[in-house]
Amino acid sequence: MVKTLWIVRKLGDFSSDLVEEGDVIVLIQDAVLRFPSRKDWFACKEDVQDRGLRIPEEKLKSYEEIAELIVKSQRVVVW
Repeated sequence: MVKTLWIVRKLGDFSSDLVEEGDVIVLIQDAVLRFPSRKDWFACKEDVQDRGLRIPEEKLKSYEEIAELIVKSQRVVVW
């Protein structure tokens, strides 16, 4: 189970200081443009593809997978 799911639309506005153990971060929209390679950070597969970026497949989550994470998370924060 995911403690907190952070869905981040604009990475420059997001403070990773708020992230705790057991949290998952998913970057969507333009946040995928500055994807950091960190554990428990993922990028929206469709947003990455639409922008022509290359991010390792294991770090991508489809919209369907993101929806499943939302349901399984104790708390969801959209930043």
